[in-house]
Amino acid sequence: MEYTPNSRLIEGRLIKRYKRFLADIELSDGSTMTAHCPNTGSMKHCAQAGARVWFLDANNPKRKLAHTWELVEVDNKYLACINTHRANHLAREAIESGLIASLAGYDKIQTECRYGNENSRIDLLLSQGEAPDCYVEVKSVTLLEQDGLGIFPDAVTTRGQKHLRELMEMVSQGYRAVLFFSVAHTGIQAVQPAWEIDPTYARTLKEAIRHGVEVIAVGAEISTQSIRLSRVLPFHIGG
Repeated sequence: MEYTPNSRLIEGRLIKRYKRFLADIELSDGSTMTAHCPNTGSMKHCAQAGARVWFLDANNPKRKLAHTWELVEVDNKYLACINTHRANHLAREAIESGLIASLAGYDKIQTECRYGNENSRIDLLLSQGEAPDCYVEVKSVTLLEQDGLGIFPDAVTTRGQKHLRELMEMVSQGYRAVLFFSVAHTGIQAVQPAWEIDPTYARTLKEAIRHGVEVIAVGAEISTQSIRLSRVLPFHIGG
């Protein structure tokens, strides 16, 4: 995914993120503005006051907030994409490019298809002839704890727990089911569940793996010009 001349990133400094969806930003000329924050998590370590941030002008006069926060510089050395709406697109690009060998060979990708027993929508549904369909649930990872370890989630997620149950149900019906961690933080080198933040999610994920749900983590290259998933990362269940 590239930031085009018509969607050029603008740099500023974060003043504060608040009410989940709002971020006050100071611009280079000293003026301030409020941008939309497209992230429902805690954004732990990714919303420090004074951090360099980059945002987009949506070029949509109907929007209440004209700008969307995209990137943040973490610890003065890493870049993270806090716009979780990018995760599905990045995952699809990586699959279509053949980056993930275990997900190669599917000739059709559908998005946001209804499935499961709990009124869910799957992020990506892969299909190929008579082969079992593959249900791919995508999660964005931006929480770096220490020594290159990224953890998910960054806040308790009952919705994430539901998705794991739905994936297990798909396996029980004879389909493939994949939890795809789209790692949008250049400092993260491996991923595991956040046992201390959401132990129920971590235990459910451990159960899902025993049930046959596959887990894939893929790290991103991020700049102010583009973002792309580029390398498969180790996943550890931890605990």
